[in-house]
Amino acid sequence: MTSQFSVLLRRSRRGNGLTQEELAERSGLSVRTIRRLETGESANPQLDTVRLLADALDLGPDERARLLAAAHGQADPPGVNDVPPESAFERRLAEAADGLAHAVRARWDREEELRRIQDPCPLPVRWQPAPDDVMDHWENICRVSPGRSAEPVDLAGQLDEIADVYRRIPSGRLVVLGRAGSGKSVLAVRFVLDMLKTRPRDGAVPVLFSLGSWNPTTTGFRDWLAGRLLRDHPGLAETGHDGSTLAAALVAADRILPVLDGFDELAAGLHRAALDELNASTLPLLLTSRPGEYATVAATDTLTAAAAVRLTDLTATDLVNYLPRTTRKGAGATVWDPVLTELRAHPERPACVNLRAVLTTPLMVGLARAIYSDSAGRDPAELLDTDRFGSQYELEDHLLGSFIPTVYRDQRSRWDPDRVRGWLGYLARHLDRLGAPDLAWWQLGTTMRRGSRMLVVGLVSGLAVGLLSGLLIFLVDTPAAGRGVVNALVSAVENWLGFGLAFGLAHGAGLTLGGGAFEPSRVRLRTHGGARQLRARFGPRLVVGLAGGVGLGLMLGLAGAAGHPPMGLVGFGLLGGLATGVGLGTLLGLIWGLTAGLEAPVDVRSAVSPAVLLTTNRSTVVPQFLGWGLVLGLAHLAMLALALGHVDPGALPLDLVMGPVIGLAIGTCLTAWGQWLVLARVWLPLTGRLPWAVAGFLEDACRRGVLRQVGAVYQFRHARLQAHLADAG
Repeated sequence: MTSQFSVLLRRSRRGNGLTQEELAERSGLSVRTIRRLETGESANPQLDTVRLLADALDLGPDERARLLAAAHGQADPPGVNDVPPESAFERRLAEAADGLAHAVRARWDREEELRRIQDPCPLPVRWQPAPDDVMDHWENICRVSPGRSAEPVDLAGQLDEIADVYRRIPSGRLVVLGRAGSGKSVLAVRFVLDMLKTRPRDGAVPVLFSLGSWNPTTTGFRDWLAGRLLRDHPGLAETGHDGSTLAAALVAADRILPVLDGFDELAAGLHRAALDELNASTLPLLLTSRPGEYATVAATDTLTAAAAVRLTDLTATDLVNYLPRTTRKGAGATVWDPVLTELRAHPERPACVNLRAVLTTPLMVGLARAIYSDSAGRDPAELLDTDRFGSQYELEDHLLGSFIPTVYRDQRSRWDPDRVRGWLGYLARHLDRLGAPDLAWWQLGTTMRRGSRMLVVGLVSGLAVGLLSGLLIFLVDTPAAGRGVVNALVSAVENWLGFGLAFGLAHGAGLTLGGGAFEPSRVRLRTHGGARQLRARFGPRLVVGLAGGVGLGLMLGLAGAAGHPPMGLVGFGLLGGLATGVGLGTLLGLIWGLTAGLEAPVDVRSAVSPAVLLTTNRSTVVPQFLGWGLVLGLAHLAMLALALGHVDPGALPLDLVMGPVIGLAIGTCLTAWGQWLVLARVWLPLTGRLPWAVAGFLEDACRRGVLRQVGAVYQFRHARLQAHLADAG
């Protein structure tokens, strides 16, 4: 239980801007001792320990007296005030931790429901202690002083005991090893939920992170954790007095308990660097991995102070106790009874040997259940047909290959099952090319070459402007444009090419300089503050606007030189068009750059799903760029009036209508939502690689158990399924 001493110590440490590691280094105490004192696990600190802490914290006489009194459970000495109240930022940090805990619990409760983990009951995931050669010394695990010995902790257990087993480990570090499909991810989710049930008010929040997207050679461990928190919980972007975000502050204050899933999914060559980064931190954590990848790096060094367990195979008794309960009875028996009877009666037969070898992991049992228990008309007895399935691997391919057609067999499904496999295969190959497990809507299509992306964005966005401008020029009589179908078509083509070139160049500049918001926006507008964002983003955004303006100016100038200035272009010839394009591009860059100072994070309690993040990004981007487009239209109208000496009545509707449209088209080449619109909603469906309703397809795939939601992204249910779909394509 947290005591007055632990509260006072933690507050004093944070007031000095120190981490637990830094305080330990200053005081000469161990990090474990600091952590135990701050959590209240060590209730009676020795006098020398308190004095060392007071010296390290550079406490004044009153603060030192208060700390000594609190250490012995006494009231404050005479003349010393009560413990000062928490600062506003400390209270905000506590509120953020509580909000994060609520969001994490809601997310993984829903994921368990979608994956039917509790329907009708969980598979019995069990484990035993891992071999000693993949574990650190027990003296390190138990954090005992040099010269003292430590006894091993009982690590054996099953799924509903994972939190209890973890709490037996003094270091708070556990590695879970298991082969593909053995239940590591299911166990990680259960660990998060069980730890949240008993989390104290000021305790760390267990958060599940997929390690596959981490590059430890470029991003430190704590920085990466903070970045993942910001992606999935945008409200944690709020900053404190020192400029750090709530996400970074939670990590620095050890209020996050990382649950790191998929050490084996790190890119080749990064496992050693990742282990070094983890060893440089003293954060408690739980890490999952396949045995081979972890054993390779553990041959030279293990995860410091970490115990390790290895998941065991499911037994024939487990199958008997589980599979019949997943399907209906028919004449007193289920479709699984003959198969299970054969497995028990003739375990030596080749068919039984193969099937028994396959059904030793929760993944394969789950696939078998989906194919034969959850859908009518399928008989699992075919799994014993050695003519069709002569080996264990052919059986596994059959289960993996039958899963997608089975879950999409629903008569009411809006998706063509024959095309679904191709779409999912494209997504699997897309992730393979990215080298990451996270399927993010804003990254769809980004594996195209940069030049191809610039061309597609320019063509699609420019076409929208060209078609609408041609229609308006046909309907509106202007001195510069005239009327007629031919004139409207020529103007449409000129604007298509001109604006298309501008949009393509702006997109390329955004990719190169980082000026494009190709990560989804998680902000709202505010009226004050934001100087840091303004300094960081103004320059790149201005350059992006200038690049687009140059491209637009070149095409409009060429059109003017040819004697056909589109949309009443100011000036005559090449220089007039170039000046107009550069001027409008610079104006857009200035407006967009200055807006960076008005951006602020959204509500801290907002838990992001892919669909919610997409909607939020769209509602942020569309109004902004429509407004900026209107400003551009009015600016063009003013330039035209200066050149002609009067306001052209025919140009007024053109600029007022085309301005916002052009602004929105600019948004399609400079934002994550625009990139999604052009590539995922138009280009990829047009070329047959994805359906037209991409967002609905991804959500539906999640409900069907093909994908799973992990914060703001999706992942395939299992790496084996992803690999099978990628190879099948």
